[in-house]
Amino acid sequence: MGTGIVSVALSLDGRAVLSRVLLGLAAGAWVALAAPLAARARDNRAGIRRDAGLPASLTAVAGTAVVGTGVLSLDWKGVAIVLLAVAVALWAALLPSVLRHWRTPTSGASLMVTVSTESLAVLMAGLAAGERRRWLLVAALVPLGLGLALYVYAIARFDLRELAAGAGDHWITGGALAISTLAAARIALSAAAVHDGLQSPLEDVSIVLWALTLCWLPPLVVAEARFPRLRYDLRRSATVFPLGMYAACSFAVSSAIGSGPIRSFASAWVWVAFAVWAVVALATIGRARPARRPESSARSAGTTRAPRARSRPADDADPRAERKREAGLPPL
Repeated sequence: MGTGIVSVALSLDGRAVLSRVLLGLAAGAWVALAAPLAARARDNRAGIRRDAGLPASLTAVAGTAVVGTGVLSLDWKGVAIVLLAVAVALWAALLPSVLRHWRTPTSGASLMVTVSTESLAVLMAGLAAGERRRWLLVAALVPLGLGLALYVYAIARFDLRELAAGAGDHWITGGALAISTLAAARIALSAAAVHDGLQSPLEDVSIVLWALTLCWLPPLVVAEARFPRLRYDLRRSATVFPLGMYAACSFAVSSAIGSGPIRSFASAWVWVAFAVWAVVALATIGRARPARRPESSARSAGTTRAPRARSRPADDADPRAERKREAGLPPL
């Protein structure tokens, strides 16, 4: 999600080469995650059903749709249509389960119900413009409206203490509104392409949503400065997506209404998003490197490793692991 949307934002800024590099990384990550997920669905159906009830499972929907939006910028319409079909199928399968297992108060990860829904609207709008399909443009209004309704439902139950204690996913409070803004602006631009009367009202909606999106930025930045969270956490990757989305939605709104100042903000902010993406990516790679096994060191020193008194319980029985899953860690 994060890599894909930063790629989209860079493309909107005219940075084609860098955008395509990141899009390649995002597509590679999508394939690398899809393969073990399919294997897990075959071998551990109980675990898949359990994780399907967590809002974090909806990252599969948003990630697929974001990659689809990225490949659409390369004019790969066939691939984008396939990814839209996959994203819609995942969304239809996962969203009811997430809503059935809803918990309050909500965290940033809970707002994935909006992010995943709006990601479908963004991709539909892009395809509607490219294919000159008015019915697809009208269809995009459904996830746009539903996503906004889900946002109101989730944010009304949001625990504001997450701004101080969240491990990175608290940024989705603004990111969920940002992708709603992007969806409205992309539909407005598509309406202009197909000569539809929806253009003017959707431009107004996108301006209002952009203003509301920016209202989240000061408290989020202040919370980061007041309560610095410098230790690595997997959920920090959830910060990259909203940062990239702030730039992408600003580019789209500026194109829809012809605003120079909004575009200037987007052109500056896209590099903030890229810098944070680079830091998080390097930290993630560093954590993924295999560490030297202690028992190997012991054997090389001629010592014998003492037997453990008891084995550590599996993740499924570990309450800390369950809390991490509820907090929004990816189900993989």
